[in-house]
Amino acid sequence: MSDSSDVDAYEYSCKSSRVSSIRLFILGSLAQRGDMHGHQLRLLAEEERIHLWTDISVGGLYGALKRLHAEGLIADIRIEQAGNFPARQVYGITDSGREALAQLRSEALDHFSLKPDPFDLALTRLDPTRLDVLPDVIAARVQTLKQHLLDAEAANARAGPYLSLAERYALSHRETRLRAEIDWHENLVDALSDIVADERTRVLPPLPNSKDGFTT
Repeated sequence: MSDSSDVDAYEYSCKSSRVSSIRLFILGSLAQRGDMHGHQLRLLAEEERIHLWTDISVGGLYGALKRLHAEGLIADIRIEQAGNFPARQVYGITDSGREALAQLRSEALDHFSLKPDPFDLALTRLDPTRLDVLPDVIAARVQTLKQHLLDAEAANARAGPYLSLAERYALSHRETRLRAEIDWHENLVDALSDIVADERTRVLPPLPNSKDGFTT
C-alpha cells in the first residue's frame, strides 16, 4: 500500500491531468483481463513498466482501488488465499465501472496533454553570476536525456516480443518524444554562446505600471 494518502489522492484524482491514468489502468485491466486482486494489478503494472511511460505511481494502486470500490465502479468478487500468503480481495468491474471506463478511454484518446517544462522558465531567469557554467549544465542535461532514450530503447526491445502492435506504438511514443527533446536541446547548445552574450548585455525593461499610475 502507498506510504502516503496524499500520493493516493493525487493519483486517483484528476488533479494532474484531464484524464486520470490510474483509474483508466485499473478499470481497463479488469475489463480486459478479468477479475484480479490488488497484488495482481501491481504485478501487471510492474511487468508493463507503466511508471516509465505513464504518469502512474505503482504505489498508488491500492488507494485508487479503495476509491473506485467506494464509488461502485468495482465490486468484491471473492477472497483468494494461496498457501501461507495473506488472503486477498478479488475485484471485478461493475456496469458503472464500464461506463466510467468508456468515458475515460474516450477522453484519453481525444485529449492532448503537453505540460509546461519548468526548464523553460529557468532559462528566462538565469543567474547572471553563473552564466559561465550554463554550457556544462545544459551538456549534462543532454547526456541525461540521451541516457533516458537508451534506457527506453533497451526496455522496449526486451518487451517487444510480448507486446501487441498497439502496445509497441504506445511505448515508442516515449522514444519519439525523447528524440525531439534531444534535438531541441542540441539546437539550444548551438545557441548558448549567443544566449550568454545577450544575457550579459541586455537591459531589463521598466516594470509595468498599475492602473493608478504607481509601479507595481
